[in-house]
This record gives sequence, structure tokens and C-alpha cells, in this order.
Amino acid sequence: MRERFVVEGLSGARTLKGEIAVRGAKNAVLKILPASVLFEDEVPLENVPDIEDVKRMRELLEALKEDNTVLRKDIAEKFRASIVLAGPVLARYGKVEFPFPGGCVLGERSIDLFLNGFKAMGAAVEEEDGFFRITASGGKLRGAHITFPLVSVTGTETLMMAAVLAEGETVLQNAAMEPEVGYLAQYLNDCGAHIEGAGTPTVRIMGGGLLHAAGRPFVVPADRIEAGSFVILAALAGSDVHITHCNPSWLEVPIALLRQAGVSIETTPTSIRVQSSSTPYKMVSVRTHEYPGFPTDLQAPMAVFMSQCQGEGSILETIFDGRFRYVDDLVVMGADMAVMNPHRVFIRGPKEFTRKNLESPDLRGGLAYLLAATVAKGTSSIDNAYLIDRGYEHIEERLRALGLNIQREESK
Repeated sequence: MRERFVVEGLSGARTLKGEIAVRGAKNAVLKILPASVLFEDEVPLENVPDIEDVKRMRELLEALKEDNTVLRKDIAEKFRASIVLAGPVLARYGKVEFPFPGGCVLGERSIDLFLNGFKAMGAAVEEEDGFFRITASGGKLRGAHITFPLVSVTGTETLMMAAVLAEGETVLQNAAMEPEVGYLAQYLNDCGAHIEGAGTPTVRIMGGGLLHAAGRPFVVPADRIEAGSFVILAALAGSDVHITHCNPSWLEVPIALLRQAGVSIETTPTSIRVQSSSTPYKMVSVRTHEYPGFPTDLQAPMAVFMSQCQGEGSILETIFDGRFRYVDDLVVMGADMAVMNPHRVFIRGPKEFTRKNLESPDLRGGLAYLLAATVAKGTSSIDNAYLIDRGYEHIEERLRALGLNIQREESK
């Protein structure tokens, strides 16, 4: 059943008020679930978000009980993070079969980085009709020195987990430095792994045996992308919004840019408060970058914010191409935006938005549509709610608590 969100816009007024708590990080729980394959016992989890991608990963793990080396095609094709499971399965059982992973279409997202990593660790790779069969020589991966041609969070975490059970030492160069990488590594170390340097460009892993949780829970950290999304929402439409259960230190660049634009933001170690101001916001320009830079996952919501600022600015997308598919719909709503090339969009503001019936293009673009509908005049609808549900837990209930008139309906 397809569903949509229906939002009564605020016509640019900043009236949302109250407290909104950040849920557990999508990009953390989607790594610890595959990591459970590396354990001899069960891994207790706490603060798990109730989102669609988590449900799909659990379905994929459950399906492994039927065949512990094959990732079911009908499930794995629904979300990108399915490929992460290939690393732990290959490391433990010596082979794995999986389809090309699905998820949001964000331009070129080759899996060569994963396949080349597995090859470097002594595995053979076969492909037939979009299905991959990976087999470790002698049934065991070997440590290797791997330099990533580009920074990849999922690549870093997948090969880091595979290396936990490999023979010898693995060194990952040009590794991702996102805080979730270090958080995962620390838990694995607490359970018997030997990982050094996680959260830096060089990660060293000495392979060993199966891990043991021994009842020690993995507490999913706060979702910094969700927190950042709420900060942008509060800047656009809030009078006094308190964002709790988060880690502002993981959002230093977005917060700095919003402050530069004139947004009033106060932080504590675990919360962010955004208050409205009568002063118009000033335009800023954004360049996405791997952590600790501006997150690519906040690029689309930030574009909506920039459309309400005075002046001219641009967004330079350095991580993905094909991530400006939301621009045409925002232009129809009233935005003054122009895609200059696959990596840059030009924005002039402020512009008043009017209502529109939209369909989510992807997870983060869908959230940007929710923000646009919130500031618009009139009632807008955002179809294909599933894409937003992939990363935001019960978003309509939480936004209603701030005073937004938003409903979930069956699509007509």
C-alpha cells in the first residue's frame, strides 16, 4: 500500500515550537546488524530506530538461516546497505552470494570498491546476470593492504568487519572518518576485535576469532543526519525548537553555516536549541565533503533553507552525481534554482513557495520536500512516503508534536 504525507504549509511563518528527540542512527544500526554475523553469541541492541531499512536488514539476516551464504535478492535489492552484510558473511563462512544492492538512485555508486577489496583479501569474484558470487581461497580471507580510491563509509566498515576474522593484518588507507566508524570499531574491540585507528584515514585490523558480546549491549548512537534535518527545519519554521538526545559535536560544520546565515543556535553536549529571529537570513554557499565536512545527506534539506535566504549562493556536491533531482519540483513550488552541472546548483532567494503534489525522489530528497511543504503556502502532498520512512521514524507524529499540521494518508 502506497502512502503519502499531506502538509498544511505555514506560508513562511516560524511557528513550530517544542521538543523533538533524535532517534538512533540509521547508518550505525545498519552496520551493527551485519556485524552480528561475526559473533558467537547474540548482540543485544538498544535505541534501535523503527525505520524501514532496519526492518529490511533484519529480514535479510533472518533469511540467512535458510542459507547462510546467500543474500536474498528480493530483499537486498531494496536498500543500499545490504552489501555491508557481504563482508561479515564472507569472513565467517568463506563465501557469499548477493545481487547488486538497491536503495536510492544517486548517480554512479559502483560496488567495485567492495569487490576489489575482497579480491585483495584473497577472494575470487564471479558475476552472472547481476548476481555476485565471492569465494575466499581456502575458505578464509587473508589480511591485505587496501587503499580506497575514494572515501567510502560503507566500504570502510564492510572491509573492516571482514578483516576481523581474516588471517593476519589488514590495513585500510584513505578510510572514512565518520564518527559511526569509530563507534562501531570500539564496540567490536570491546567484544574481542583488534582494530586501531578507526575514525582516522588509516585503520589497522589484526584478524582473530569469533567475537563475544557476553551480554554487552550496542547502544545505537544518535542519528546526526536526523538531528541536522531537524535543525534546518527549526531554522526554517521554528519559533523555539529544542532538539534533544543528539551530539552537536558531530554537526559542527552545518551548525557553523547556519549560524553564519543568522540562525540563533545554542548547544549543550546533548541538545540543540533553535530560536527564531526577525532578521532575514543571509545566503551561504555549501560544499559537501566527507566527515567532518558538510554531510551530503543534508544537502537537499539545506537547499530548501538556502531558498529562503537573501542573496545568491551555490551548493557544490562532491560525493555523488545525480543528487539534484529534487530541484525541478522545488522550482515549480517557487524556488529560484538552476542546476549548473551534475555537481553544482545555483540558488537565489528568498522566494515564496506555493503548494504542490510531489513524489519523493529518494530518502533525503523526500525529507527536503517535507521542509518545502512546511514553508509553503497552501496544502501540499508528498507521495511515496516509504522512502522517507526508510530513514525517519514516524516523522509525521513527531512533527505534529511541534505544531505542524501533517497527516499520513493512503495514496489516491
